[in-house]
Amino acid sequence: MSQEKKRFCTECGAELNGGSKFCTKCGAKVGGKVVESEREESYTVSQTSSSNQINIPESYKPISMWGYFGYELLFSIPCVGFILLLVFAFGGTQNVNLKNFARSYFCIYILFLIILGILMLFGILGASAYYYNL
Repeated sequence: MSQEKKRFCTECGAELNGGSKFCTKCGAKVGGKVVESEREESYTVSQTSSSNQINIPESYKPISMWGYFGYELLFSIPCVGFILLLVFAFGGTQNVNLKNFARSYFCIYILFLIILGILMLFGILGASAYYYNL
């Protein structure tokens, strides 16, 4: 089964129909090359003399460096941050980048808890061995 690739207008970001040469929303001429993503979707790239512009759907918009920093601070808040981390990791946002960042931060929490558990186990075993050898 072949999945039809989606194209978007370089001017307004509206989804284009089939092989149309003009956008049905803003009337702009459709041109440029097509960039394919991992999910079999494509985006229209406008070649200009100064820069390349890619219209990306809202769910794939990148997060800025300050955005990552802010979310990391938010997730670091003891109880509220952990709850928000779970919400973002398991469906509280449509942005794929934010969801993946929250999931990776959740994995760090799990690794931290495993290491903490191992250290506590060694501490209890060491304390009990010291106590019984007196």
